[in-house]
Amino acid sequence: MRKLNDAIDRFCALHPKLAIPGLMRYIVGANAVLYVLSLFAGAGTLNFLALDISRVLHGELWRLITYVLLPTNGSIWLIISLVFYYWLGETLERMWGSAKFTFYYVSGTLLTALGLLAAYLIDGVHTSLWGAYYVNMAMFFAYALSFPDAMVLLLFIPIKMKWLALLDAALFAADIFRAAAAGAWGIALMPIIAMLNLFIFFSPDFRRRADQVLYRARPQAVQFRKAVREQQKQKGYNHKCSVCGRTDTDYPDLQFRYCSKCAGYHCYCQDHIFNHTHFTE
Repeated sequence: MRKLNDAIDRFCALHPKLAIPGLMRYIVGANAVLYVLSLFAGAGTLNFLALDISRVLHGELWRLITYVLLPTNGSIWLIISLVFYYWLGETLERMWGSAKFTFYYVSGTLLTALGLLAAYLIDGVHTSLWGAYYVNMAMFFAYALSFPDAMVLLLFIPIKMKWLALLDAALFAADIFRAAAAGAWGIALMPIIAMLNLFIFFSPDFRRRADQVLYRARPQAVQFRKAVREQQKQKGYNHKCSVCGRTDTDYPDLQFRYCSKCAGYHCYCQDHIFNHTHFTE
């Protein structure tokens, strides 16, 4: 997975012209416009945009992409969901860059179609898919993994993204087990295939965080972390960019992250996390 992740990074760096800057603006805008059109012309008039595998196999290939432009709900819930996913997408695009975010969203779009194809072939399920539910959920999980402590209002109750992500993951798992228990293996497999881009993009982080959990379990690791915290207090800052030297004390609004591809622990600011020479052993 790490090699595939590195290959994606190289591809995005070498092909910046394939990026669609502000992609979520177009997705959200299309959802809003098509919802208004459906109010006047009827939702059935938009069926030619939905993902229908049987129609795709008959040559209507545009359905592999256009289904994400269709709204999945209406009224106030549509506005809330569009604002929420626009915020998630814009944040991820600023963090990853337009090329990588475009690759992530488009790959999720095609993987969802592949998942529906698996359900069609395995279970014989013939249904149309409207909206980018799985694609947006993969985007939500990506944001939660990148900013686990970010706060969001759930029915006016502030909750951290990591807890909301765990709740959604549990619901996802329940749906998969329910479908598997009913013998609908294609339906059970569909969300797993649809979310593969999440596992590909974050596989290095999954492994690094698992190593951190094991590392923290050792007494010497706890002592090391305590020594680091004491040293940081003496220095007067918590994070310092290894490239430009800016700290979170001097620039409190600047975001700092640690590079999982560098040997050792090296911190970088948001301007250099994707623009630096990796440390090697």
